[in-house]
Amino acid sequence: MAGRIVILGATGGIGSALARRVAARGATPVLMARDAARLEALAAEIPGAEAHVVDVTDTAALKSAITGLGTPLAGLAYCVGSILLKPATRVTEADLADTYRLNVIGAAMAVQAAIPALQSGNGGVVLFSSVAARAGFANHLAIGAAKAAVEGMTVSLAAELAPAVRVNCIAPSLTRTRIAEPLTRNPAMAEAIGKLHPIPRLGEPEDVAALADLLLSPDAGWITGQVIGVDGGRGTLRTKTG
Repeated sequence: MAGRIVILGATGGIGSALARRVAARGATPVLMARDAARLEALAAEIPGAEAHVVDVTDTAALKSAITGLGTPLAGLAYCVGSILLKPATRVTEADLADTYRLNVIGAAMAVQAAIPALQSGNGGVVLFSSVAARAGFANHLAIGAAKAAVEGMTVSLAAELAPAVRVNCIAPSLTRTRIAEPLTRNPAMAEAIGKLHPIPRLGEPEDVAALADLLLSPDAGWITGQVIGVDGGRGTLRTKTG
């Protein structure tokens, strides 16, 4: 289970939880994020972790950081994302472009740069969608469209890179991370949203990181091209409350 696993967005809630899990099973997390202070603090917690300051919207710098790692790589997780909620009447062209660049183009360029190293290491890729890509929610025009593109990218890459590289996608529902704080910091709002799920609570970073770690490990050696919900059932089930 050893090897190096690149985690982009490593200082976020899911990215940091994944980094700790990867290290716990003996792999080496290669931490990439744009906030140098948070990155340094996280790396200090994890013996042997590598850390690189990278802004995924700077394509040249992103590719340089990944190709500079050399080969092989055991995996790559693109834990970068955003939650832009706006009525369709207020979404701007810039909103759409920025959301697509962060969630889709950044992921595509990261994987592209890592392909030779992942092929050398028979590695795995984990991308991130959202329950909103398939279950329609109001005010999700920009992020719903971008995350649906991530799902399309997942199956396309999985087909092209098989059998050497496995590519899968996780589609969480609302999870208690830093970018979700505008929706979760109010206890009453958080409780109300949690009750919309058949398992009536919000997600925790560990819920998502546990699956990501599995998908990046040899234990998932026959899983590729899948979009898997970690969403308390919200994407597929309907109950009396949801």
